[in-house]
Amino acid sequence: MSKPTETERCIESLIAVFQKFAGNDGNRSKLSKTEFLKFMNTELAAFTKHQRDPGVLDRMMKKLDLNADGQLDFQEFLNLIGGIAVACHESFLAQK
Repeated sequence: MSKPTETERCIESLIAVFQKFAGNDGNRSKLSKTEFLKFMNTELAAFTKHQRDPGVLDRMMKKLDLNADGQLDFQEFLNLIGGIAVACHESFLAQK
């Protein structure tokens, strides 16, 4: 069997990170608000540390929660990751 590609490893990593945080409050297929906040403060600490507005994470969760069930499923989680990746990419391009 061949070694996973870099992209395949990235996908596996995203799944592993989601699973690491999801389920602590009961549902392994979704992030509760508490799990989302723990994820953000652990995995994206540089972002959350520099936020002056204490309500920014609550607003992010509400915007990401497309079905308004108070939790983030994997697709909604990927929307967050994709949005951050796009912002980072655009920042990188602007520096050139």
